[in-house]
Amino acid sequence: MPDRREDGATGREGPDRRVTGLLLPLAEEAAGRPFFTRGRTEVSTPVAVIGAGPYGLSAAAHLRAYGLPVRVFGQPMASWRAGMPAGMLLTSAPAASGIGVPQPGHTLGDFCAATGEGPYVTDRDLVPVETFVRYGQWVQQRLVPGLEQVRVVSVDRRADGFELKLDSGEQVGARAVVVATGLTGLAQLPPELAAALPDGPSATGPVSHSSQHRDLSALAGRDVVVIGAGQSALESAVLLTEAGAAAVRVVARGPGAVGFGAPPDHRPRRRPPLPFGAWPRHAPAYRAGAFRRLPVPARRYLGRRVPVPRGAWWLRERFTDRVRVTQGRRIVRATVRDGRPVLALRGADGHGGEVVADHVLAATGYRMDLAALDFLGAGLRTGIVVRAGGPLLDGGFGSSVPGLYFTGLPAAASFGPAMRFVCGTEFASPRLARAVARAYG
Repeated sequence: MPDRREDGATGREGPDRRVTGLLLPLAEEAAGRPFFTRGRTEVSTPVAVIGAGPYGLSAAAHLRAYGLPVRVFGQPMASWRAGMPAGMLLTSAPAASGIGVPQPGHTLGDFCAATGEGPYVTDRDLVPVETFVRYGQWVQQRLVPGLEQVRVVSVDRRADGFELKLDSGEQVGARAVVVATGLTGLAQLPPELAAALPDGPSATGPVSHSSQHRDLSALAGRDVVVIGAGQSALESAVLLTEAGAAAVRVVARGPGAVGFGAPPDHRPRRRPPLPFGAWPRHAPAYRAGAFRRLPVPARRYLGRRVPVPRGAWWLRERFTDRVRVTQGRRIVRATVRDGRPVLALRGADGHGGEVVADHVLAATGYRMDLAALDFLGAGLRTGIVVRAGGPLLDGGFGSSVPGLYFTGLPAAASFGPAMRFVCGTEFASPRLARAVARAYG
């Protein structure tokens, strides 16, 4: 079972209310508040959840456990299906890879028992991304039926809450909105690379972001430079080599930046099973509530340094002597010459040089940018107070706009690095659902 020590979080908080989605409309009508306001295209709902990845599914399951009718929009596990390369393995242990839901019987282990996959039990059992996607879809089918696989085009304020427009043409009124869109639109590219790409990165162009590749065999036979030193960069380099790339080089900014974690047997005893490093880095992960109360400069500092970029312990053997490494060099300029990317590099000593490749893959992670959530109306975005790079959230994950909640990566600036990982659903969703139920239940 996923570790549940954080602030007493069990993933099963709140009363097991027996109010069903069928009773709430009748109660609303009896109170003189028409629950269903049907025009040509509009239907009202108490809560709308945007996103159907681990955080969206977890939030929806907790909200429905309170008896709240919830409409959930999005493709199930979309970022995991389209934005992770085939063959990728999760860095988190199986015990820390469960989607936090209040209903028992829905851990990764339960999924394996029900489907015959795995088993994934010990810290040495490596979970393929394909298995995790199927697990997420299994959770969705069992706990979030009625998922509406449509895209939310816009969200705007109105007098009684929010108005959502869907790409199906429908308009939906909601009293509360939960934004759980994951990594979508938040890919980060070094500005030196971005300056050389007027049309942006592309999987078929000279420069791409790692999130744009599902099948790295498309780069077979080509010279590829991978930018970054974290798990995404190092695993992408290995997968490229194994997929037949002619040559692969990793370029990392810091000296000695490329490294790997220790296998489970060599880690500190009684360590929590989370995808972080030594004990000092576990504190901001496990104490997410305390993290929110830190001064903004401290949160910024920890947000940049936790977790430390490195490869998983099991990647070392596949990487060593197969991938070239250039460390202690940063990109000062990027150009495209005859269709090939050219990187000008420079070290702290002032020395540098050029690297020419057929393709550059930037495995440089993700960064919260409110402007990138372009489905939020401009008027709505201006009302959101931002601190430490993300929306300022209260203890129930509510933003400065009443009724607008954020979970997952957008919540990392307030609650710490655990919100970047699936294990964070255990902390986030019970608190968010309790706050929404109190305000709108």
